[in-house]
Amino acid sequence: MHYYRYSNPEISCWYKYLLFSYNIIFWLAGVAFLAAGLWAWSEKGVLSDLTKVTRLHGFDPVVLVLVVGGVMFVLGFAGCVGALRENICLLKFFCGAIVLIFTLELAGAVLAFLFQDWVRDRFKEFFENNIKSYRDDIDLQNLIDSLQKINHCCGAQGPDDWDLNIYFNCSTESKSREKCGVPFSCCVPDPAKKSQWDNLIFTKGCIPALEAWLPRNIYIVAGAFIAISLLQIFGIFLARSLISDIEVVKAGHLF
Repeated sequence: MHYYRYSNPEISCWYKYLLFSYNIIFWLAGVAFLAAGLWAWSEKGVLSDLTKVTRLHGFDPVVLVLVVGGVMFVLGFAGCVGALRENICLLKFFCGAIVLIFTLELAGAVLAFLFQDWVRDRFKEFFENNIKSYRDDIDLQNLIDSLQKINHCCGAQGPDDWDLNIYFNCSTESKSREKCGVPFSCCVPDPAKKSQWDNLIFTKGCIPALEAWLPRNIYIVAGAFIAISLLQIFGIFLARSLISDIEVVKAGHLF
């Protein structure tokens, strides 16, 4: 007598645990981002008075950290639990969210390339608005200082933009000790006995500096974008493959 063994469909352990490993990294990174953001807010007293967020007229970098951390935490959790529990709903949520993020990134890059003048004008408005709020938030101040020091620039289009800030404004009504000045991050690191204005501070604006930086580093920017895109596509592939396996196994159990 001969016995025949019929192969039953099985869920791939490779897809399952690769997806879990993929997501546990993002989940832990999300936890780190959230912890850093909440710690920064506690240091600024925001957690004890949340109205400080709405009173800030400029951009609070901590908000971006918390948003990114929250998205990574939720998606990482959905991916981890969905993979381990073989939950199709969570896996579809994870897959759909990654597809949406990837689509938005791609659309944003294309639109930024097609409408460069519009993007430049919006960034100029954004930068000038944050110049006005420079002293209102320490994290915003550190962000602008870092941007100016790294790129050897000052203001959006030039040092005169700092006249928009009440502390550096040159008007006769201003009583600030920093009147008619610029932040220290605009200063040349070692002016060594130089007396001319353009030898004491950076005179190029940060927008022209960034526009000059991009062509010089286009391969780095493109490489980073491609690497992020490939990671997202890999996550989508793993999730879709695992969903297909689960659906095949469930369908097999019905017969």
